[in-house]
Amino acid sequence: MATDAKRYAQLAEFISENKRALFDRIAPDRTRHVTVVLEDIYQPHNASAVVRTAELLGVQDLHIIENRNKYTVNPDVTLGSSKWTDMHRYRDKEADNSTVCAKALKERGYLVVATTPAEGSYTPENIPLDKPLAFCFGTELTGISETMQSAADLNLRIPMHGFTESYNISVAVAITLYTVMQRLRQSDVEWRLPQHELDALKLAWARKTVQSAIALEARFDQEERDAMPQ
Repeated sequence: MATDAKRYAQLAEFISENKRALFDRIAPDRTRHVTVVLEDIYQPHNASAVVRTAELLGVQDLHIIENRNKYTVNPDVTLGSSKWTDMHRYRDKEADNSTVCAKALKERGYLVVATTPAEGSYTPENIPLDKPLAFCFGTELTGISETMQSAADLNLRIPMHGFTESYNISVAVAITLYTVMQRLRQSDVEWRLPQHELDALKLAWARKTVQSAIALEARFDQEERDAMPQ
């Protein structure tokens, strides 16, 4: 069985030089140290803008909770960004998907961060970055659920200095991710993907890029079997 690195090298022969250069430049700047959780977002424009922002800032994973509202994206807004990110969906009709998501994140070592206007909460400028963080954003009208709030390890607020009560959700995500990622890139925190995850990510991108990737991989495997001594 080929390693991810070897399989990527095989598929890379069918990818343009320009695209390979993009993979080599962009992949090392990806992170899973920070992730985004979207709970019951129902406006496609907001949902799409969040994906685009996360991808541009190097955040690889998004966790999508669908208890009441189906998460849909507008391709005119995402501009293909959803192809290069990983969306983990929680939409079991028989489960409390917020609880399931929070449990899964904690098992992966994340601190769950609830966005809230409460005074005394951390801000994007001062929240500790030493542990992986999952920033949770809720519906456009009511914010995150009581379930996610109860599961939170930390609270985060974005300071406001006007009359309006809250930021648009896509703007709130952009402010939070931009600030946190800028801080991470200037820190000593090991926020980049380890080599094995980097290899797996580039392979996943290659599979989305190369036509007939499945057939090609089957051919590679057969060639390896044929080359083995009898």
